[in-house]
Amino acid sequence: MKRLHVHIAVEDLEKSIGFYSTLFGEKPSKQKPGYAKWMLNDPRVNFAISARGAKPGLDHLGIQVDAPEELEDLREHLKRADLGLFDEGEATCCYAESDKSWVRDPSGIAWEAYHTMADAELFSVPKPEGMSACCAPKMETKPAASSCGTAKSDCC
Repeated sequence: MKRLHVHIAVEDLEKSIGFYSTLFGEKPSKQKPGYAKWMLNDPRVNFAISARGAKPGLDHLGIQVDAPEELEDLREHLKRADLGLFDEGEATCCYAESDKSWVRDPSGIAWEAYHTMADAELFSVPKPEGMSACCAPKMETKPAASSCGTAKSDCC
């Protein structure tokens, strides 16, 4: 079964934990320095926030799967979308050991496809190449043209 994953960068972790705990009607299922996560069943979502220096706002979206076979199926869908799939492989990120891949949608929003194998004691462990495993890797993106911010646009 799949679960939507949403990760938001926040300025004030404690205030944000209070807000989202009230919104969801429950406390985080995981809370660590600079990080909190709710594994909600209604709606079925893995919702995470972190205060780790990133610009506040949406960090990335993702789809978390329960089994390695589901991840392979999801990777095939992403390859067919022809958005430049980046297979990161096994990584320690967000206090979890996961196998993951990344794409950016046509607007440049990072999407993570992953299977979590175990909890981890560290937020992240740098990859041997020096690349951070957390969160979205730097990838080429071709954002779609937008009329937001123009006089003719009312989308924003």
